[in-house]
Amino acid sequence: MINFANFLTISRIVATPLLVLLMLADFPMAMWTALALYIVIALTDWLDGHIARAYNQGSDFGRVMDPIADKILVAAMFVALAANHVISGWWLALPVLILIREFMVAGLREYLGSKKITVHVSKLAKWKTTTQMIALGFLVAGRDIPDAQYCGLLLLALATILTIVTGWDYARGAKGHFAS
Repeated sequence: MINFANFLTISRIVATPLLVLLMLADFPMAMWTALALYIVIALTDWLDGHIARAYNQGSDFGRVMDPIADKILVAAMFVALAANHVISGWWLALPVLILIREFMVAGLREYLGSKKITVHVSKLAKWKTTTQMIALGFLVAGRDIPDAQYCGLLLLALATILTIVTGWDYARGAKGHFAS
């Protein structure tokens, strides 16, 4: 069922390749255009959930696709930021840790979902996502603004710590549901 909340989720997926192209482009306003588009995309992540709850537009499609859209956006941005050398050297370990956790939690949800067990998003995980989204915004600007890059990397480090903690919490909470 396509409703406005689901439309926003799909639009986030569709806009991601354009964002990456802008992040990789080399024309005077590319970074600012990419940053503006990123802010719009990031706001749709919050807005689709808000609309789904406020207007009773929650759906199975949205529950599955929203986290997938987030993972597509974040993974694509990490690739573009690495290609631009905004994230380089040992800092590349942070996106790797974040992506490992994202895919492990997705797998955990898939496994538990087949057993009709729902894994709810914790408040700390929401803070992780918020910190990560803000960090990515600074990093988009960091291609041309060194201070933004430094702030973005520090926020990405904080997001990585929250990522590890929430991943551990999800794994610990699911431990009792694994069959031997």
